Amino acid sequence: MTSHQPKYEGWLYGLAFLIALGFRLIQLGASPLTDSEARLALQALHLAQGQRPLLDPQPAYLLFTSLLFFLTQATNFTARLFPALAGSLLVLAPRLFRDRLKPLPALLLAFLLAFDPALAALSRQANGTIFALTFLLFAWGNWRNGRAIPSGIFAGLALLSGPSIWSGFLMLILPLLLLQRRTLSQAPLTNYQLRNTGFSLLSTLLLGGTLFFTIPSGLSAFFASLPAYLQGWVVPPVFSPGRVLFTFLAYEPLGIFLAVFALIRGFRLGSLRVSRLSVWLGVSLLLAVFYRQPGELVWVVIPLLILAAQELARLLDMYPEERIEVSVVAGAMLILLIYIWFNIANIALNPYEHFTPTSIAFLGRVVTLPFGPRYVVLFGAALILVVSTILVAFGWSPRTARLGMTWSFSLFLGVYTLAAAWGASGVRLPNSAELWSADQPPVHENLLVSSVQQASLLSTGNIATQPVTVVGIQSTALEWALRNHPLQVVTALDPLNPPPIVITPLVDEPSLSAAYRGQDFTWRQPIAWANIQRPDWFRWLVYRQLPRETEAIILWVRDDLFPDARQNGQP
Repeated sequence: MTSHQPKYEGWLYGLAFLIALGFRLIQLGASPLTDSEARLALQALHLAQGQRPLLDPQPAYLLFTSLLFFLTQATNFTARLFPALAGSLLVLAPRLFRDRLKPLPALLLAFLLAFDPALAALSRQANGTIFALTFLLFAWGNWRNGRAIPSGIFAGLALLSGPSIWSGFLMLILPLLLLQRRTLSQAPLTNYQLRNTGFSLLSTLLLGGTLFFTIPSGLSAFFASLPAYLQGWVVPPVFSPGRVLFTFLAYEPLGIFLAVFALIRGFRLGSLRVSRLSVWLGVSLLLAVFYRQPGELVWVVIPLLILAAQELARLLDMYPEERIEVSVVAGAMLILLIYIWFNIANIALNPYEHFTPTSIAFLGRVVTLPFGPRYVVLFGAALILVVSTILVAFGWSPRTARLGMTWSFSLFLGVYTLAAAWGASGVRLPNSAELWSADQPPVHENLLVSSVQQASLLSTGNIATQPVTVVGIQSTALEWALRNHPLQVVTALDPLNPPPIVITPLVDEPSLSAAYRGQDFTWRQPIAWANIQRPDWFRWLVYRQLPRETEAIILWVRDDLFPDARQNGQP
Protein backbone atom coordinates (compact mmCIF):
# COMPACT_ATOMS: atom_id res chain seq x y z
CA MET A 1 0.00 0.00 0.00
CA THR A 2 1.30 3.43 -0.90
CA SER A 3 0.72 6.30 1.48
CA HIS A 4 0.95 9.76 0.01
CA GLN A 5 0.50 12.99 1.89
CA PRO A 6 -3.15 14.02 1.40
CA LYS A 7 -3.87 17.37 -0.17
CA TYR A 8 -5.01 20.07 2.27
CA GLU A 9 -4.03 17.81 5.16
CA GLY A 10 -4.12 20.62 7.72
CA TRP A 11 -7.56 21.76 6.59
CA LEU A 12 -8.88 18.21 6.74
CA TYR A 13 -7.69 17.86 10.33
CA GLY A 14 -9.55 21.10 11.03
CA LEU A 15 -12.68 19.63 9.42
CA ALA A 16 -12.38 16.52 11.59
CA PHE A 17 -12.10 18.74 14.66
CA LEU A 18 -15.21 20.73 13.68
CA ILE A 19 -17.17 17.51 13.12
CA ALA A 20 -16.09 16.20 16.51
CA LEU A 21 -16.96 19.52 18.11
CA GLY A 22 -20.42 19.42 16.56
CA PHE A 23 -21.13 15.89 17.78
CA ARG A 24 -20.04 16.82 21.28
CA LEU A 25 -21.62 20.28 21.66
CA ILE A 26 -25.03 19.93 19.97
CA GLN A 27 -27.66 19.99 22.75
CA LEU A 28 -24.93 19.32 25.28
CA GLY A 29 -27.05 20.59 28.15
CA ALA A 30 -30.39 19.15 27.00
CA SER A 31 -30.08 15.86 28.88
CA PRO A 32 -30.19 16.08 32.71
CA LEU A 33 -27.13 15.06 34.68
CA THR A 34 -27.09 11.55 36.06
CA ASP A 35 -26.41 10.97 39.75
CA SER A 36 -22.74 10.18 39.06
CA GLU A 37 -22.34 13.33 36.95
CA ALA A 38 -24.24 15.49 39.42
CA ARG A 39 -22.03 14.32 42.28
CA LEU A 40 -18.97 15.82 40.59
CA ALA A 41 -20.82 18.88 39.29
CA LEU A 42 -22.08 19.71 42.80
CA GLN A 43 -18.55 19.47 44.20
CA ALA A 44 -17.33 21.83 41.50
CA LEU A 45 -20.20 24.21 42.27
CA HIS A 46 -19.40 24.18 45.98
CA LEU A 47 -15.76 24.96 45.19
CA ALA A 48 -16.88 27.89 43.04
CA GLN A 49 -19.00 29.14 45.95
CA GLY A 50 -16.00 29.15 48.28
CA GLN A 51 -16.86 25.97 50.15
CA ARG A 52 -14.40 23.16 50.80
CA PRO A 53 -16.20 19.85 50.16
CA LEU A 54 -14.59 16.43 50.24
CA LEU A 55 -13.44 15.92 46.64
CA ASP A 56 -13.69 12.82 44.51
CA PRO A 57 -10.36 11.73 42.93
CA GLN A 58 -10.90 13.67 39.69
CA PRO A 59 -9.15 17.00 40.40
CA ALA A 60 -8.75 18.10 36.76
CA TYR A 61 -12.47 18.03 36.08
CA LEU A 62 -13.45 19.44 39.49
CA LEU A 63 -11.00 22.35 39.53
CA PHE A 64 -11.37 23.43 35.92
CA THR A 65 -15.16 23.18 36.05
CA SER A 66 -15.32 25.09 39.33
CA LEU A 67 -13.40 27.90 37.66
CA LEU A 68 -15.90 27.86 34.78
CA PHE A 69 -18.80 27.93 37.24
CA PHE A 70 -17.19 30.87 39.01
CA LEU A 71 -16.78 32.83 35.77
CA THR A 72 -20.12 31.95 34.15
CA GLN A 73 -23.06 29.94 35.46
CA ALA A 74 -23.55 26.40 36.71
CA THR A 75 -25.66 24.64 34.06
CA ASN A 76 -25.78 21.22 32.47
CA PHE A 77 -23.94 22.67 29.48
CA THR A 78 -21.07 24.19 31.46
CA ALA A 79 -20.82 21.05 33.61
CA ARG A 80 -20.04 19.04 30.46
CA LEU A 81 -18.19 21.69 28.45
CA PHE A 82 -14.57 20.84 29.32
CA PRO A 83 -14.97 17.07 28.67
CA ALA A 84 -16.61 17.92 25.32
CA LEU A 85 -13.71 20.18 24.35
CA ALA A 86 -11.14 17.58 25.42
CA GLY A 87 -12.93 14.92 23.41
CA SER A 88 -12.94 17.19 20.36
CA LEU A 89 -9.20 17.91 20.66
CA LEU A 90 -8.54 14.17 20.69
CA VAL A 91 -8.97 14.03 16.89
CA LEU A 92 -5.76 16.08 16.53
CA ALA A 93 -3.66 13.46 18.37
CA PRO A 94 -3.05 11.28 15.25
CA ARG A 95 -1.08 14.15 13.70
CA LEU A 96 1.54 13.63 16.42
CA PHE A 97 2.00 10.03 15.23
CA ARG A 98 1.75 10.54 11.45
CA ASP A 99 5.36 9.47 10.90
CA ARG A 100 4.56 6.01 12.30
CA LEU A 101 0.96 5.70 11.13
CA LYS A 102 1.66 7.29 7.71
CA PRO A 103 -0.17 10.50 6.67
CA LEU A 104 -3.30 8.98 5.11
CA PRO A 105 -4.10 6.44 7.87
CA ALA A 106 -3.44 9.14 10.48
CA LEU A 107 -5.91 11.48 8.76
CA LEU A 108 -8.51 8.72 8.44
CA LEU A 109 -7.99 7.91 12.12
CA ALA A 110 -8.83 11.53 13.00
CA PHE A 111 -12.20 11.21 11.25
CA LEU A 112 -12.89 7.82 12.86
CA LEU A 113 -12.19 9.37 16.26
CA ALA A 114 -14.58 12.22 15.46
CA PHE A 115 -17.48 9.89 14.67
CA ASP A 116 -16.81 7.12 17.19
CA PRO A 117 -19.84 6.40 19.43
CA ALA A 118 -17.80 5.58 22.53
CA LEU A 119 -15.75 8.76 22.33
CA ALA A 120 -18.82 10.87 21.53
CA ALA A 121 -20.71 9.46 24.54
CA LEU A 122 -17.84 9.75 27.02
CA SER A 123 -17.00 13.26 25.82
CA ARG A 124 -20.49 14.34 26.84
CA GLN A 125 -20.23 13.00 30.39
CA ALA A 126 -19.34 15.24 33.30
CA ASN A 127 -16.25 13.39 34.52
CA GLY A 128 -12.56 13.08 33.79
CA THR A 129 -12.40 9.87 31.72
CA ILE A 130 -11.96 11.61 28.38
CA PHE A 131 -9.41 13.98 29.98
CA ALA A 132 -7.21 11.00 30.84
CA LEU A 133 -7.28 9.63 27.29
CA THR A 134 -6.71 12.95 25.50
CA PHE A 135 -3.96 14.25 27.78
CA LEU A 136 -2.12 10.91 27.86
CA LEU A 137 -2.06 10.63 24.06
CA PHE A 138 -0.88 14.24 23.74
CA ALA A 139 1.82 13.59 26.36
CA TRP A 140 2.96 10.46 24.52
CA GLY A 141 2.93 12.18 21.13
CA ASN A 142 4.95 15.15 22.32
CA TRP A 143 7.37 12.88 24.18
CA ARG A 144 8.18 10.79 21.13
CA ASN A 145 8.60 13.94 19.04
CA GLY A 146 11.13 15.35 21.47
CA ARG A 147 8.95 18.16 22.87
CA ALA A 148 9.88 17.94 26.51
CA ILE A 149 7.89 20.76 28.12
CA PRO A 150 4.51 20.09 26.40
CA SER A 151 4.98 16.40 27.17
CA GLY A 152 5.42 17.12 30.87
CA ILE A 153 2.45 19.49 30.97
CA PHE A 154 0.10 16.99 29.32
CA ALA A 155 1.43 14.17 31.50
CA GLY A 156 0.67 16.23 34.60
CA LEU A 157 -2.85 16.98 33.35
CA ALA A 158 -3.34 13.27 32.61
CA LEU A 159 -2.35 12.35 36.17
CA LEU A 160 -4.90 14.85 37.47
CA SER A 161 -7.67 13.34 35.36
CA GLY A 162 -8.76 10.67 37.81
CA PRO A 163 -8.67 6.88 38.28
CA SER A 164 -9.04 6.16 34.56
CA ILE A 165 -5.48 7.32 33.90
CA TRP A 166 -4.17 4.25 35.72
CA SER A 167 -6.12 2.07 33.30
CA GLY A 168 -4.42 3.92 30.48
CA PHE A 169 -0.95 3.44 31.94
CA LEU A 170 -1.63 -0.24 32.55
CA MET A 171 -2.98 -0.79 29.03
CA LEU A 172 0.12 0.85 27.54
CA ILE A 173 2.79 -0.61 29.79
CA LEU A 174 1.63 -4.25 29.77
CA PRO A 175 1.81 -4.56 25.96
CA LEU A 176 5.27 -2.98 26.04
CA LEU A 177 6.40 -5.53 28.61
CA LEU A 178 4.96 -8.38 26.57
CA LEU A 179 6.71 -7.05 23.47
CA GLN A 180 9.90 -6.38 25.47
CA ARG A 181 10.09 -2.76 24.32
CA ARG A 182 11.57 -0.27 26.72
CA THR A 183 10.71 3.09 25.29
CA LEU A 184 7.70 5.00 24.01
CA SER A 185 9.75 7.59 22.16
CA GLN A 186 11.20 7.54 18.70
CA ALA A 187 14.54 8.86 19.96
CA PRO A 188 15.82 9.07 23.55
CA LEU A 189 15.62 12.48 25.15
CA THR A 190 18.70 14.24 26.47
CA ASN A 191 19.24 14.82 30.17
CA TYR A 192 18.30 18.47 29.65
CA GLN A 193 15.03 17.48 28.00
CA LEU A 194 14.30 14.96 30.76
CA ARG A 195 14.82 17.67 33.38
CA ASN A 196 12.47 19.97 31.49
CA THR A 197 9.86 17.22 31.26
CA GLY A 198 10.09 16.44 34.96
CA PHE A 199 9.98 20.11 35.94
CA SER A 200 6.95 20.84 33.75
CA LEU A 201 5.18 17.71 35.04
CA LEU A 202 5.71 18.60 38.70
CA SER A 203 4.79 22.23 38.06
CA THR A 204 1.54 21.15 36.38
CA LEU A 205 0.70 18.84 39.26
CA LEU A 206 1.38 21.58 41.79
CA LEU A 207 -0.29 24.49 39.98
CA GLY A 208 -3.06 22.58 38.24
CA GLY A 209 -3.74 20.31 41.20
CA THR A 210 -4.32 23.30 43.47
CA LEU A 211 -5.78 25.68 40.85
CA PHE A 212 -2.81 28.02 41.38
CA PHE A 213 -2.71 27.41 45.17
CA THR A 214 -6.37 28.38 45.71
CA ILE A 215 -7.68 24.84 46.38
CA PRO A 216 -4.99 22.73 48.12
CA SER A 217 -7.40 19.78 48.53
CA GLY A 218 -7.00 19.10 44.82
CA LEU A 219 -3.67 17.41 45.54
CA SER A 220 -5.38 15.12 48.06
CA ALA A 221 -7.85 14.16 45.35
CA PHE A 222 -4.93 13.38 43.03
CA PHE A 223 -3.27 11.05 45.54
CA ALA A 224 -6.62 9.27 46.04
CA SER A 225 -6.98 8.38 42.35
CA LEU A 226 -4.79 5.27 42.47
CA PRO A 227 -6.57 3.74 45.50
CA ALA A 228 -9.88 4.55 43.82
CA TYR A 229 -8.80 2.70 40.67
CA LEU A 230 -7.64 -0.33 42.65
CA GLN A 231 -10.90 -0.31 44.61
CA GLY A 232 -12.77 -0.55 41.32
CA TRP A 233 -11.49 -4.11 40.89
CA VAL A 234 -13.25 -5.29 44.07
CA VAL A 235 -16.33 -3.07 44.40
CA PRO A 236 -19.48 -4.82 43.06
CA PRO A 237 -20.23 -3.07 39.74
CA VAL A 238 -23.49 -2.58 37.86
CA PHE A 239 -22.08 -4.13 34.68
CA SER A 240 -20.88 -7.69 34.26
CA PRO A 241 -17.97 -8.64 31.94
CA GLY A 242 -20.51 -9.93 29.42
CA ARG A 243 -22.37 -6.61 29.35
CA VAL A 244 -19.14 -4.65 28.91
CA LEU A 245 -18.14 -6.91 26.03
CA PHE A 246 -21.60 -6.55 24.49
CA THR A 247 -21.28 -2.76 24.74
CA PHE A 248 -18.01 -2.93 22.84
CA LEU A 249 -19.46 -5.18 20.12
CA ALA A 250 -22.69 -3.21 19.77
CA TYR A 251 -21.14 0.25 19.47
CA GLU A 252 -17.94 -0.54 17.55
CA PRO A 253 -18.95 -2.84 14.63
CA LEU A 254 -17.23 -0.68 11.99
CA GLY A 255 -13.92 -0.65 13.83
CA ILE A 256 -14.16 -4.36 14.62
CA PHE A 257 -14.98 -5.26 11.01
CA LEU A 258 -12.08 -3.31 9.53
CA ALA A 259 -9.67 -4.31 12.31
CA VAL A 260 -10.36 -8.01 11.69
CA PHE A 261 -9.30 -7.65 8.04
CA ALA A 262 -6.24 -5.67 9.09
CA LEU A 263 -5.26 -8.36 11.60
CA ILE A 264 -5.74 -11.18 9.09
CA ARG A 265 -3.62 -9.41 6.48
CA GLY A 266 -1.00 -8.37 9.02
CA PHE A 267 -0.54 -11.87 10.44
CA ARG A 268 -0.43 -13.36 6.94
CA LEU A 269 2.32 -10.91 5.91
CA GLY A 270 4.12 -11.07 9.26
CA SER A 271 3.67 -7.35 9.99
CA LEU A 272 5.43 -6.35 13.20
CA ARG A 273 3.24 -3.24 13.53
CA VAL A 274 0.02 -5.27 13.35
CA SER A 275 1.40 -7.74 15.90
CA ARG A 276 2.10 -4.92 18.32
CA LEU A 277 -1.32 -3.39 17.79
CA SER A 278 -3.00 -6.76 18.26
CA VAL A 279 -1.27 -7.24 21.62
CA TRP A 280 -2.26 -3.71 22.66
CA LEU A 281 -5.85 -4.34 21.57
CA GLY A 282 -6.10 -7.73 23.27
CA VAL A 283 -4.61 -6.62 26.58
CA SER A 284 -6.74 -3.45 26.67
CA LEU A 285 -9.94 -5.37 25.91
CA LEU A 286 -9.29 -7.96 28.60
CA LEU A 287 -8.53 -5.34 31.24
CA ALA A 288 -11.56 -3.23 30.31
CA VAL A 289 -13.95 -6.18 30.26
CA PHE A 290 -12.88 -7.57 33.62
CA TYR A 291 -12.72 -4.12 35.23
CA ARG A 292 -16.47 -4.09 34.43
CA GLN A 293 -16.78 -0.38 33.78
CA PRO A 294 -17.91 0.56 30.23
CA GLY A 295 -16.01 3.84 30.37
CA GLU A 296 -12.69 1.95 30.39
CA LEU A 297 -13.45 0.73 26.86
CA VAL A 298 -12.25 4.14 25.70
CA TRP A 299 -8.71 2.77 25.93
CA VAL A 300 -9.64 -0.16 23.66
CA VAL A 301 -11.01 2.15 20.97
CA ILE A 302 -7.61 3.65 20.13
CA PRO A 303 -5.76 0.49 18.92
CA LEU A 304 -9.00 -0.72 17.33
CA LEU A 305 -9.41 2.43 15.24
CA ILE A 306 -5.72 2.52 14.34
CA LEU A 307 -6.12 -0.90 12.74
CA ALA A 308 -9.38 0.21 11.14
CA ALA A 309 -7.76 3.35 9.68
CA GLN A 310 -4.93 1.30 8.18
CA GLU A 311 -7.41 -1.07 6.51
CA LEU A 312 -9.55 1.83 5.31
CA ALA A 313 -6.49 3.40 3.70
CA ARG A 314 -5.92 0.16 1.83
CA LEU A 315 -9.51 0.22 0.57
CA LEU A 316 -8.82 3.59 -1.04
CA ASP A 317 -5.85 2.14 -2.89
CA MET A 318 -7.70 0.71 -5.93
CA TYR A 319 -6.70 0.45 -9.56
CA PRO A 320 -8.71 2.74 -11.87
CA GLU A 321 -9.83 -0.15 -14.09
CA GLU A 322 -11.46 -2.05 -11.19
CA ARG A 323 -13.43 0.81 -9.66
CA ILE A 324 -16.58 0.21 -11.75
CA GLU A 325 -16.65 -3.51 -10.94
CA VAL A 326 -16.09 -2.89 -7.25
CA SER A 327 -18.78 -0.17 -7.22
CA VAL A 328 -21.35 -2.51 -8.81
CA VAL A 329 -20.59 -5.32 -6.36
CA ALA A 330 -20.57 -2.96 -3.38
CA GLY A 331 -23.88 -1.37 -4.45
CA ALA A 332 -25.62 -4.73 -4.86
CA MET A 333 -24.39 -5.98 -1.49
CA LEU A 334 -25.32 -2.71 0.17
CA ILE A 335 -28.92 -3.16 -1.05
CA LEU A 336 -28.97 -6.64 0.50
CA LEU A 337 -27.59 -5.30 3.78
CA ILE A 338 -30.29 -2.61 3.89
CA TYR A 339 -32.92 -5.29 3.25
CA ILE A 340 -31.49 -7.38 6.10
CA TRP A 341 -31.62 -4.37 8.41
CA PHE A 342 -35.27 -3.73 7.54
CA ASN A 343 -36.01 -7.32 8.55
CA ILE A 344 -34.17 -6.81 11.85
CA ALA A 345 -36.15 -3.61 12.45
CA ASN A 346 -39.38 -5.48 11.73
CA ILE A 347 -38.45 -8.15 14.26
CA ALA A 348 -37.61 -5.44 16.82
CA LEU A 349 -41.16 -4.03 16.61
CA ASN A 350 -42.48 -7.14 18.36
CA PRO A 351 -39.55 -9.43 19.14
CA TYR A 352 -41.49 -11.86 21.33
CA GLU A 353 -43.94 -12.63 18.54
CA HIS A 354 -41.13 -13.62 16.17
CA PHE A 355 -39.60 -15.94 18.77
CA THR A 356 -42.79 -18.03 18.83
CA PRO A 357 -42.33 -21.47 17.19
CA THR A 358 -43.91 -21.63 13.73
CA SER A 359 -44.85 -24.54 11.49
CA ILE A 360 -44.28 -24.31 7.74
CA ALA A 361 -44.69 -26.67 4.82
CA PHE A 362 -41.37 -27.75 3.27
CA LEU A 363 -41.06 -30.42 0.54
CA GLY A 364 -44.43 -31.89 1.40
CA ARG A 365 -43.73 -32.07 5.12
CA VAL A 366 -44.66 -29.83 8.04
CA VAL A 367 -41.55 -28.48 9.72
CA THR A 368 -41.70 -26.75 13.12
CA LEU A 369 -39.22 -23.91 13.47
CA PRO A 370 -38.14 -22.56 16.89
CA PHE A 371 -38.70 -19.00 15.61
CA GLY A 372 -41.04 -17.00 13.39
CA PRO A 373 -41.09 -16.83 9.58
CA ARG A 374 -39.39 -13.45 9.60
CA TYR A 375 -36.18 -15.20 10.68
CA VAL A 376 -36.43 -17.46 7.65
CA VAL A 377 -36.42 -14.35 5.45
CA LEU A 378 -33.53 -12.90 7.47
CA PHE A 379 -31.38 -16.02 7.22
CA GLY A 380 -32.27 -16.39 3.55
CA ALA A 381 -31.10 -12.85 2.77
CA ALA A 382 -27.85 -13.47 4.66
CA LEU A 383 -27.35 -16.69 2.69
CA ILE A 384 -27.90 -14.82 -0.59
CA LEU A 385 -25.26 -12.32 0.48
CA VAL A 386 -22.72 -15.09 1.12
CA VAL A 387 -23.50 -16.91 -2.14
CA SER A 388 -23.28 -13.65 -4.11
CA THR A 389 -19.82 -12.96 -2.70
CA ILE A 390 -18.66 -16.45 -3.68
CA LEU A 391 -20.07 -16.10 -7.21
CA VAL A 392 -18.36 -12.74 -7.70
CA ALA A 393 -15.08 -14.28 -6.53
CA PHE A 394 -15.36 -17.06 -9.11
CA GLY A 395 -16.90 -14.93 -11.87
CA TRP A 396 -14.71 -11.83 -11.66
CA SER A 397 -11.90 -12.13 -9.14
CA PRO A 398 -11.39 -12.72 -5.41
CA ARG A 399 -9.98 -9.20 -5.13
CA THR A 400 -13.15 -7.66 -6.61
CA ALA A 401 -15.32 -9.75 -4.29
CA ARG A 402 -13.24 -8.78 -1.27
CA LEU A 403 -13.16 -5.08 -2.09
CA GLY A 404 -16.86 -4.98 -2.96
CA MET A 405 -17.84 -6.83 0.21
CA THR A 406 -15.54 -4.72 2.39
CA TRP A 407 -16.80 -1.45 0.90
CA SER A 408 -20.47 -2.43 1.24
CA PHE A 409 -20.07 -3.46 4.88
CA SER A 410 -17.94 -0.39 5.62
CA LEU A 411 -20.58 1.96 4.19
CA PHE A 412 -23.41 0.17 5.96
CA LEU A 413 -21.61 -0.03 9.30
CA GLY A 414 -20.45 3.57 8.83
CA VAL A 415 -24.09 4.72 8.71
CA TYR A 416 -24.82 2.55 11.76
CA THR A 417 -21.84 4.14 13.55
CA LEU A 418 -23.14 7.64 12.82
CA ALA A 419 -26.56 6.70 14.17
CA ALA A 420 -25.00 5.05 17.24
CA ALA A 421 -22.84 8.13 17.90
CA TRP A 422 -25.87 10.39 17.54
CA GLY A 423 -27.86 8.19 19.92
CA ALA A 424 -25.01 7.85 22.41
CA SER A 425 -24.82 11.65 22.47
CA GLY A 426 -28.32 11.65 23.96
CA VAL A 427 -29.96 13.79 21.26
CA ARG A 428 -31.70 11.16 19.11
CA LEU A 429 -34.25 9.81 21.60
CA PRO A 430 -34.99 11.19 25.07
CA ASN A 431 -34.25 8.73 27.87
CA SER A 432 -32.96 6.04 25.49
CA ALA A 433 -31.13 3.09 27.03
CA GLU A 434 -27.48 3.85 26.25
CA LEU A 435 -24.87 1.64 27.89
CA TRP A 436 -21.99 4.04 28.48
CA SER A 437 -23.02 4.98 32.01
CA ALA A 438 -23.95 2.89 35.01
CA ASP A 439 -26.90 5.18 35.78
CA GLN A 440 -29.57 6.84 33.66
CA PRO A 441 -30.55 10.54 33.66
CA PRO A 442 -33.73 11.66 35.46
CA VAL A 443 -36.90 11.48 33.38
CA HIS A 444 -39.06 14.40 34.54
CA GLU A 445 -36.42 16.78 35.87
CA ASN A 446 -37.62 19.75 33.79
CA LEU A 447 -41.24 19.25 34.85
CA LEU A 448 -40.27 18.98 38.51
CA VAL A 449 -38.06 22.08 38.46
CA SER A 450 -40.66 24.15 36.59
CA SER A 451 -43.32 23.11 39.14
CA VAL A 452 -41.08 24.15 42.03
CA GLN A 453 -40.34 27.46 40.32
CA GLN A 454 -44.03 28.09 39.71
CA ALA A 455 -44.90 27.39 43.35
CA SER A 456 -42.13 29.74 44.47
CA LEU A 457 -43.28 32.43 42.05
CA LEU A 458 -46.92 32.23 43.21
CA SER A 459 -45.96 32.49 46.87
CA THR A 460 -43.00 34.89 46.92
CA GLY A 461 -42.92 36.54 43.51
CA ASN A 462 -39.52 34.96 42.74
CA ILE A 463 -38.90 31.58 41.12
CA ALA A 464 -35.92 30.66 43.31
CA THR A 465 -36.53 31.98 46.83
CA GLN A 466 -38.88 29.37 48.29
CA PRO A 467 -36.92 26.72 50.22
CA VAL A 468 -37.27 23.05 49.30
CA THR A 469 -36.96 20.09 51.66
CA VAL A 470 -36.09 16.62 50.34
CA VAL A 471 -37.04 13.71 52.59
CA GLY A 472 -35.89 10.12 52.22
CA ILE A 473 -34.42 10.43 48.71
CA GLN A 474 -30.74 9.87 47.96
CA SER A 475 -30.20 11.53 44.59
CA THR A 476 -27.42 13.96 43.80
CA ALA A 477 -29.16 14.58 40.47
CA LEU A 478 -32.12 15.94 42.44
CA GLU A 479 -29.84 18.17 44.49
CA TRP A 480 -28.22 19.45 41.28
CA ALA A 481 -31.62 20.12 39.69
CA LEU A 482 -32.63 22.22 42.71
CA ARG A 483 -29.25 23.92 43.12
CA ASN A 484 -30.73 27.41 42.64
CA HIS A 485 -33.18 26.97 45.54
CA PRO A 486 -32.48 26.94 49.28
CA LEU A 487 -32.30 23.17 49.70
CA GLN A 488 -32.32 20.93 52.74
CA VAL A 489 -31.97 17.14 52.63
CA VAL A 490 -33.33 15.43 55.77
CA THR A 491 -34.35 11.97 56.91
CA ALA A 492 -37.52 13.08 58.72
CA LEU A 493 -39.70 16.20 58.93
CA ASP A 494 -40.35 18.32 61.98
CA PRO A 495 -44.13 18.03 62.54
CA LEU A 496 -44.23 21.43 64.29
CA ASN A 497 -42.47 23.27 61.47
CA PRO A 498 -44.05 22.32 58.14
CA PRO A 499 -41.78 23.37 55.23
CA PRO A 500 -43.36 25.14 52.24
CA ILE A 501 -42.21 22.63 49.58
CA VAL A 502 -41.44 18.98 50.28
CA ILE A 503 -40.24 16.20 47.97
CA THR A 504 -40.75 12.63 49.16
CA PRO A 505 -40.74 9.11 47.70
CA LEU A 506 -44.00 7.91 46.23
CA VAL A 507 -45.06 5.90 49.29
CA ASP A 508 -44.58 8.76 51.75
CA GLU A 509 -46.99 11.50 52.70
CA PRO A 510 -45.99 14.35 55.01
CA SER A 511 -47.86 13.94 58.31
CA LEU A 512 -47.75 17.56 59.36
CA SER A 513 -50.11 20.07 60.87
CA ALA A 514 -50.49 21.89 57.56
CA ALA A 515 -52.31 20.61 54.46
CA TYR A 516 -50.40 19.88 51.26
CA ARG A 517 -51.16 19.36 47.61
CA GLY A 518 -49.06 16.76 45.79
CA GLN A 519 -48.05 15.82 42.26
CA ASP A 520 -46.06 12.72 41.36
CA PHE A 521 -43.18 12.67 38.88
CA THR A 522 -41.20 9.84 37.36
CA TRP A 523 -37.67 10.46 38.56
CA ARG A 524 -35.42 7.52 37.72
CA GLN A 525 -35.92 4.60 35.36
CA PRO A 526 -32.94 2.27 35.80
CA ILE A 527 -32.57 -0.61 33.40
CA ALA A 528 -34.12 -3.80 34.79
CA TRP A 529 -31.18 -6.07 34.02
CA ALA A 530 -32.77 -9.05 35.74
CA ASN A 531 -35.86 -8.86 33.51
CA ILE A 532 -34.07 -8.64 30.15
CA GLN A 533 -34.62 -11.60 27.85
CA ARG A 534 -33.03 -12.45 24.53
CA PRO A 535 -35.74 -10.83 22.34
CA ASP A 536 -35.31 -7.51 24.19
CA TRP A 537 -31.86 -7.06 22.66
CA PHE A 538 -33.37 -6.88 19.17
CA ARG A 539 -35.49 -3.94 20.30
CA TRP A 540 -32.47 -2.31 21.89
CA LEU A 541 -30.36 -2.76 18.76
CA VAL A 542 -32.85 -0.80 16.65
CA TYR A 543 -34.75 1.43 19.06
CA ARG A 544 -32.48 1.56 22.14
CA GLN A 545 -35.31 0.34 24.39
CA LEU A 546 -34.94 -2.05 27.32
CA PRO A 547 -37.19 -3.05 30.24
CA ARG A 548 -37.08 -0.42 32.96
CA GLU A 549 -37.86 -0.08 36.62
CA THR A 550 -39.64 3.11 37.65
CA GLU A 551 -38.92 5.25 40.70
CA ALA A 552 -41.49 7.99 41.29
CA ILE A 553 -41.33 10.94 43.68
CA ILE A 554 -43.98 13.36 44.88
CA LEU A 555 -43.71 17.14 45.03
CA TRP A 556 -45.78 18.47 47.96
CA VAL A 557 -46.62 22.18 48.13
CA ARG A 558 -48.16 23.59 51.29
CA ASP A 559 -51.76 24.55 50.70
CA ASP A 560 -51.48 28.15 51.86
CA LEU A 561 -48.95 28.90 49.08
CA PHE A 562 -51.68 28.73 46.43
CA PRO A 563 -53.65 31.91 45.63
CA ASP A 564 -57.04 30.19 45.85
CA ALA A 565 -56.28 28.93 49.37
CA ARG A 566 -55.25 32.39 50.53
CA GLN A 567 -58.40 33.91 49.06
CA ASN A 568 -60.52 31.40 50.99
CA GLY A 569 -58.84 32.43 54.22
CA GLN A 570 -56.91 29.24 54.85
CA PRO A 571 -53.86 29.63 57.08
